[in-house]
Amino acid sequence: MKITGTGSALPEKVVTNDMLAGFLDTSDSWITSRTGIRTRHLLSTETLTDLALKAANAAIASSGVQPEDIDYLICSNVANSYVSPSLGSILLAPLGLCCPTFDLNGACAGLVYSLDIADSFLKTGRAKNILIVAAEEPSRFCNWHERETSVLFGDGAAALVVTEGEGFKDFLLTADTHTEVLYYKRSLEETPYDRLDEKTEPLVMNGREVFRLAVTSCIDDIDKILEKNNMSGHDIDLYLLHQANFRIIESIRQHLEQPREKFPTNMQNYGNTSSASIGILIDELSRTGQLKDGATLLLSAFGGGFVTGAAILKWSQINY
Repeated sequence: MKITGTGSALPEKVVTNDMLAGFLDTSDSWITSRTGIRTRHLLSTETLTDLALKAANAAIASSGVQPEDIDYLICSNVANSYVSPSLGSILLAPLGLCCPTFDLNGACAGLVYSLDIADSFLKTGRAKNILIVAAEEPSRFCNWHERETSVLFGDGAAALVVTEGEGFKDFLLTADTHTEVLYYKRSLEETPYDRLDEKTEPLVMNGREVFRLAVTSCIDDIDKILEKNNMSGHDIDLYLLHQANFRIIESIRQHLEQPREKFPTNMQNYGNTSSASIGILIDELSRTGQLKDGATLLLSAFGGGFVTGAAILKWSQINY
């Protein structure tokens, strides 16, 4: 499998750390020193569907395939305004697609999970061209009266078109039950037989434990996938990691003993955009010519669950 098209979209509203300090007990230096984040884009006048459509159309246009040539649409999404229908179903008609679709909740590792599934579809001949859309609005999960989580996130969408080719070399996915460290709970409707007093609860995060799990899990994934493919850290040209926290990325980099220039980041501009983060980074790096033809890339992401995903691929240049 190889990537033939990329796209991304961000809300117009840009929120700086100083703007957050206007109503939260925080400051630019407090946020930046702990996370590396300086600004984020948040939904205000647009919808998540608007972002998903913009990213998807850009990916299809750059891939050179027509909408009618897309055989499958996979959407990575943690939550949005609709429980049903799926985000994928909502996107089909505006994109001009007529194909099967489903949503996948792999938390922040959802894009890597989606790529692994797409690879399987291609290998079995079930599809030839697959569109993957990762669209997330984590700003809608947070309690905006406290700083521990609300300062971390931004909204955004990314899209990739994949097809048969010599690109992806291997995948490694993991999952374990650590729901207590990171979760967002939504209440359901009452029934005559279940009148439990359930309430929607904003995102709950044990920051210290998330940091520990993220670093140890990603390091373990990267070490294993490199060893499995008889590679060392020096064989990777760029490490494209989930853009959650600069300290997490720096801890992983130091373990691998690799130079900082191999770890491009954009969380300083966008915050944590959940499963869209790696896709947004890929689109930006590709469109600015920073992904060289034949470069070996390693993707690594982590998210609530606790889930992780890693992949190794050789990049093929895209002509935009």
